[in-house]
Amino acid sequence: MSKPQETAVYTHGHHESVLRSHTWRTAANSAAYLLGSLKPHMKILDIGCGPGTITADLAALVPDGHVTGVDQAPEILDQARATAAERGLTNVDFAVADVHALDHPDDTFCVVHAHQVLQHVGDPVQALREMVRVTKPGGFIAVRDSDYAAMAWYPASQGMDDWLDLYRRVARANGGEPDAGRRLKSWALRAGLTDVTATSSTWTFSTAQERAWWSGLWADRTLASAYAERATGGGHATSEQLRAVSEAWREWGAQEEGWFSVLHGEILCRKGA
Repeated sequence: MSKPQETAVYTHGHHESVLRSHTWRTAANSAAYLLGSLKPHMKILDIGCGPGTITADLAALVPDGHVTGVDQAPEILDQARATAAERGLTNVDFAVADVHALDHPDDTFCVVHAHQVLQHVGDPVQALREMVRVTKPGGFIAVRDSDYAAMAWYPASQGMDDWLDLYRRVARANGGEPDAGRRLKSWALRAGLTDVTATSSTWTFSTAQERAWWSGLWADRTLASAYAERATGGGHATSEQLRAVSEAWREWGAQEEGWFSVLHGEILCRKGA
């Protein structure tokens, strides 16, 4: 059996422009498909928790249960702990983990959740197998990932087209799959899951405030994040090309008619007895 590609690189890194997006995420805007299945007593594992905003929301929704947030980047977990502490949550803890090889016994959690994770890992099927392994029989595996090729915007922009092409090339060079949303069901079936409900939902940015925020974080991310370093270091773009893409984002954000939609694939899977 081939070894999982456990060395896939997290394309975005944790630059401020990235965390600007991550800290905006909530259970309501990023995990709505899961919330109806939660019960107050549940024990939840939140994989790729980042700064912990979704994790903290989940902990508040299971007051008689417990949530463990894990991430491969130890430096981000201090921010996640601070998020939980600010909200006065005592039923949550955080640890470093690799989704390809989780440090938990079989049948531990009622829910294993991963938001925007599988697009970045080297072997998403192995990651799902691990998620299934640590889920209790009858429990849920919940995964949501964006799909870059399905993102849509208006007005048309060659610079934005260049951004999408560049991002997808950099992400794949890092060992990930940027068009993960459409593949989640396939990966779940390959991981041996049979009770799989596949859905989709979107984030949409259209108001002046939304456009300024979304375009600003991508304009900054294109110039100053780990993604920018990997784009130039990997020979995918020059600094001049990155500046042109960044400016295209700002030009789009300044347009009153601007509209951007991010499509996400979702799977809610039930582990058999």
